[in-house]
Amino acid sequence: MAKASFHTDTSIFLKKALQWSKSFEQVCLFHSNGFQDHYSEIQSLLAIDAKDELIANVGQAFAQIEDFKSRYPNHWIPGFLTYDLKNELEDLQSKFPNPLAFPDAYFFVPKTTIKFLENEVIIETDDDPQEIFDLIQSSNTLDEEFSYTGQVKPKMDKNAYLTAFNHMMDHIKRGDIYEVNLCQEFYDDEAEITNLEALFLKLNNISPTPFASFFKWHNNYILSASPERFLAKRGQTLISQPIKGTAKRGKTPEEDQILKENLRNNPKEISENIMIVDLVRNDLTRSAIPGTVKVTEKLGIYSFKHVHQMISTISCQVSENSKATDLIKNTFPAGSMTGAPKLSAMQLCDRYEHSKRGVYSGAIGYFAPNGDFDFNVVIRTILYNAKDKYLSFSTGGAITIEAQAEYEYQECLTKASAILQALSNSVE
Repeated sequence: MAKASFHTDTSIFLKKALQWSKSFEQVCLFHSNGFQDHYSEIQSLLAIDAKDELIANVGQAFAQIEDFKSRYPNHWIPGFLTYDLKNELEDLQSKFPNPLAFPDAYFFVPKTTIKFLENEVIIETDDDPQEIFDLIQSSNTLDEEFSYTGQVKPKMDKNAYLTAFNHMMDHIKRGDIYEVNLCQEFYDDEAEITNLEALFLKLNNISPTPFASFFKWHNNYILSASPERFLAKRGQTLISQPIKGTAKRGKTPEEDQILKENLRNNPKEISENIMIVDLVRNDLTRSAIPGTVKVTEKLGIYSFKHVHQMISTISCQVSENSKATDLIKNTFPAGSMTGAPKLSAMQLCDRYEHSKRGVYSGAIGYFAPNGDFDFNVVIRTILYNAKDKYLSFSTGGAITIEAQAEYEYQECLTKASAILQALSNSVE
């Protein structure tokens, strides 16, 4: 592959590149929105056009991913893992239909990648980097107007949610589980959306997050404003950063600080976070060199545009010959989206939820040329099948013994509001 760097206004170039990418069937953008931490590796990366791709379903998906990855060392390989890969890892089933029609796993080797730095882009391509740069520079800037016509409906009405909540609470009282993430779907089976790239930018503007991503696979789209890292590998270090604990931002600096401190000292939110930290620690021990699992940051408070979040960081060291897919298998799906104990929580979610989670609660990310990888948790995400006109997004929340049904239901609606705001902002 040929590689070259070019100085340019990267914010404008990104919008031109998204416009140029519309003619391709496979597109993936990872966008950090300027959030950087100790483990950050890229600011933004756009991968376009597959020279090879892997479509895998439950059965031997992880083995197929490892084989596919091994055939393309030193390449960027973006893709996604759906929540339903749990069925390959445990004796579980997903009884609901798959109206979005995403495969259980998908990865591709791009013909062109564009890495965005400050006032510089690095283009790596099977073609001529200068030619790609010139083509994008001469493209129109993405039209940021889009339209959505349709009506979003909940798959679970309030009574159905409260019934499921009460079932979960009964299981907690019996000791079957001590935390569970009960999720519900919002959908539109007659959705008409134009200019999905612009909708992603709108969602990203409303809710800028460190692990935002746009993914196009033929007629299927993922528009994610995820704030959560599921799992990353940096050298021989494995990192997970579960989020549990949310507070809204204040209208004044003083109110904002009070809300932040309330979150920092909220016993329920602390309890939820610590439960998931313990689960993730246990998951990481399956991959770790003995004695290396540690909580490197406990109950950290991070501020985003609309919310404060409580985030913990758990890390470990892994051996040099560890397979990336084994590291992922040992922790998948993200414990923050299941509950604890993990298997029991997943079994109960299958029983009481009303929809197939699919891409939601799964992971989007990449395998990097240097052997590292980074995957998010798919939350705060719009999923869309343009061919079948099916739009979907889901929300959920942790239920513990202290949870109150009405509060948890309202929290689901609050989490849905940002996506509904993005969709409604351009209804024509």
